[in-house]
Amino acid sequence: MLFAITTINYADRATISIAGPDIKKALGLDAIQMGFVFSAFAWSYVLAQLPGGWLLDRFGSKITYFFSIFLWSTFTLFTGAAGFVTGGAAVVLLFVLRLLVGAAEAPSFPGNSRIASSWFPTHERGLAAAVFNSAQYFATVLFAPIMGWLVHSFGWQSVFFVMGALGIFMAFVWLKTIYGPKDHPGISASELQYIQQGGALVDLESGAHAAQPAQVNTLACIKELLCSRMLLGVYIGQYCITTLTYFFLTWFPVYLVQERHMTILKAGFVASLPAIAGFLGGVSGGWLSDRLNKAGYSLSVSRKLPIVIGMVLSMSMIACNYIETDMLVVAIMSLAFFGKGIGALGWAVVSDTSPKEAGGLSGALFNTFGNTAGITTPIVIGYIVQNTGSFSGALVFVGANAAMAIFSYLFIVGDIKRVSLTTSLNPTSQPR
Repeated sequence: MLFAITTINYADRATISIAGPDIKKALGLDAIQMGFVFSAFAWSYVLAQLPGGWLLDRFGSKITYFFSIFLWSTFTLFTGAAGFVTGGAAVVLLFVLRLLVGAAEAPSFPGNSRIASSWFPTHERGLAAAVFNSAQYFATVLFAPIMGWLVHSFGWQSVFFVMGALGIFMAFVWLKTIYGPKDHPGISASELQYIQQGGALVDLESGAHAAQPAQVNTLACIKELLCSRMLLGVYIGQYCITTLTYFFLTWFPVYLVQERHMTILKAGFVASLPAIAGFLGGVSGGWLSDRLNKAGYSLSVSRKLPIVIGMVLSMSMIACNYIETDMLVVAIMSLAFFGKGIGALGWAVVSDTSPKEAGGLSGALFNTFGNTAGITTPIVIGYIVQNTGSFSGALVFVGANAAMAIFSYLFIVGDIKRVSLTTSLNPTSQPR
């Protein structure tokens, strides 16, 4: 279910990029204006992270996530209405609706992390996190060709209508299928014992726990988390890795149309090829990480090694600046996103390190840092393209972020281990 819902999540994020070339033409926007439209989602997504994390810790993942899915899908559906107005009003409506989509999606990945922490023992958590995280690539594999066809056949508005309706349906599927380990009607005593002994936080999503007031002083907890060098290094690394994600989600189809002169229909299909590679890389990275951990390597080595290997491969996209053949460009982009998939283990690290009293808040803080890249990346690339008339500088910018992620994990993070809160626990929850 996490994989299915995250696929819908990322498909809804990508609607704007697939429809982007036609929106740019229909509304007469330049590259800088498109950069701001692309970034609208991330502004509110980042600002709503901490409130979203608080809601998860206060009300539990099941009900909070349900409202998140339902609302972001409703706002996605309404985004198609921007096609019925013209001029500045259309741009404003598009921008506002993307802000609302971003705010509604805020609890999604911290919710994924909480649920993974509650259901999976430590030695299986890397693959579990990689599976739901790899949905970002599968979303493109499955939906980019479909959305490209919809834009080509029925206009750009149709993408938002179809994806919004699908998300609303999936919200109710979620409500019927998601449980905490102790509440699930199909779990056996032996399975519950296995995951609990393996380090799963099985009480995290139980009905009784989810209804309890927050156990931490929110502001003090945020301060304590930010004072951890390990977590700060993880946050910086996630910002850099997410820069690659937002290049792919926003400017990549425009790159194929503008720089490589493909039709939007062809771009929709071509964009799915690096996404397949990213999906395979994501699952491979999670498998490799868990394999290393089970073989006796420390958690630090088993998480860091795939991240470093993946980011080195991601830097290969810079070579596209020196290649003319489209198929070779697609092959190198596929290698780069295979690497990005291998290195996308940040959510496994969050599940490994978050304090059990504030898993939602910790995940939200991590996601705040990471998705700040969703604000900066589309705008920076928009300025680069507008001022240079080319994507060459943009690919260097994205590759440099991959290099910075390597530096952060190797020289800032240190040992990866679960954080224990001290000063930010409420008096009633202090250990006796």
